[in-house]
Amino acid sequence: MELQGTSLIGGGRGASAGGEMRAVNPATGEELEPSYFTASRAEIDEAVALATEAAGPYGRLSGKERAVFLRAIADEIEALGDALKERVMAETALPEPRVLGETARTAGQMRLFADVIDEGSWVRARIDHGDPDREPMSKPDMRSMLRPVGPVVVFGASNFPLALSTAGGDTASALAAGNPVIVKAHPAHLGTAEMMGQAVRAAVKKCGMPDGVFSLLFGLGNQLGEVLVQHPDVKAVGFTGSLKGGRALMDLAAARPEPIPFFAEMGSINPVFILPEALAERGEAIAAGLQGAVNLGVGQFCTNPGMVVLDAASDGSGLVEKLTGSMGETPVAAMLTEGISEAYKAGVASVAGTEGMKVLAGGKGSGDGAGFGAEAALFEISGEAFLANPELRHEVFGPSTILVKPSGKEEALAIARSMEGNLTATVHGTEADIEANRELIELLEKKVGRLVFNGYPVGVEVGHATVHGGPYPASADGQSTSIGTMSIYRFARPVAWQDAPESILPQELQEANPLGISRMVEGKLEAGS
Repeated sequence: MELQGTSLIGGGRGASAGGEMRAVNPATGEELEPSYFTASRAEIDEAVALATEAAGPYGRLSGKERAVFLRAIADEIEALGDALKERVMAETALPEPRVLGETARTAGQMRLFADVIDEGSWVRARIDHGDPDREPMSKPDMRSMLRPVGPVVVFGASNFPLALSTAGGDTASALAAGNPVIVKAHPAHLGTAEMMGQAVRAAVKKCGMPDGVFSLLFGLGNQLGEVLVQHPDVKAVGFTGSLKGGRALMDLAAARPEPIPFFAEMGSINPVFILPEALAERGEAIAAGLQGAVNLGVGQFCTNPGMVVLDAASDGSGLVEKLTGSMGETPVAAMLTEGISEAYKAGVASVAGTEGMKVLAGGKGSGDGAGFGAEAALFEISGEAFLANPELRHEVFGPSTILVKPSGKEEALAIARSMEGNLTATVHGTEADIEANRELIELLEKKVGRLVFNGYPVGVEVGHATVHGGPYPASADGQSTSIGTMSIYRFARPVAWQDAPESILPQELQEANPLGISRMVEGKLEAGS
């Protein structure tokens, strides 16, 4: 596939004009061909206009018709084969197994959403029959279901160039819900974005979808994203990135004359609490798991553990010694971008300079000879000192973690209360530990979107029960998820039809239930056929 370096605007292309940029190999610093060109304001308006025009016909398609489209996207992604793998590796320095796994996840989640909309009950169809003879007033016939919101803007993520980017989870869930999608490509993997965009566009053509159901825009700096979020015809936004960037766009979305939903996953420290019996029984084994979890993906997953809470009387468990040694021996590895590498270096330096902080391993933040390199780092601080330094509760994106040692159970609870919203919290404990620490676990439930027991939070399984979200600042909206099939509900809104003629009703609400979906009728769930 030849890369052209211009935006994909519906079935057309943007101009080879405007600001130029190139992807960079993180391992070598080498700039990659070709140059990419920033979308102009006219091109942005054209993409949004096409999406707005496509919203009606695409949104009226049945779930079964859209399911065929999503499965075609999955097929086209897989057909990219080695060419995609090689471009992703060049732009990210990710190893081949990770790229192949993420490619499979990206195609798999398209097919998972296809299954959901093919089955159809996700629309939450409800029917309350009318009663014209009811006294003292007649009862109207009322039917409701979820409908698409309209054009959705998706921001490609830096840390998942496939699964959370051009044809990733936000795009899949928005398309599944019946919305056209405009993607802002992440500048770190421009060629990858173009290849994935071409795959989606091939599926659009193959399935006869409306022109404008998908566009991909390239841009330098923040201007493109700001214009898209503020565009009056954009109806919702999906974002994965930093708290600073996400909050700025979130505020723009809220400040519009017509505020729109802004669904952002923005940052999480993912605390791990190790309870006494588990620590005594398997401290060294937990240490080995923590080393892997902290350093997975060079610490650039949304769920790498950034702090570990264990009792101050933990000496003798072997955990601290084992983890200190393994973190110190972790090879320096390239991060995804120079900006991420520099931010990690600054974050590690800030943590190391905190009063009362002990550096157990690393602490400089970067290494020699590895491009945008990152050195694993391990720190230790008392519970009292941690509570006195609220800045330590913010994410340092990269392969570092802080061992926090409270003086006892009450101080551990105080640490948990002090935490901001997080994507995950992990508890290692025996059955007796967990029973003795119910208050801690109930407290953590209020702070996170996912509780992990005797495991590690990295590696999110994409499924029907998955929750990848949490109270602010982990996400902008703590009532939804950005991964898993429940994420479809972000891009739909309830609409009711009162006393509507049968001919105007969506198929999901027609009396004969021609699609055979499960529905709630007169307050009782009726299974589909």
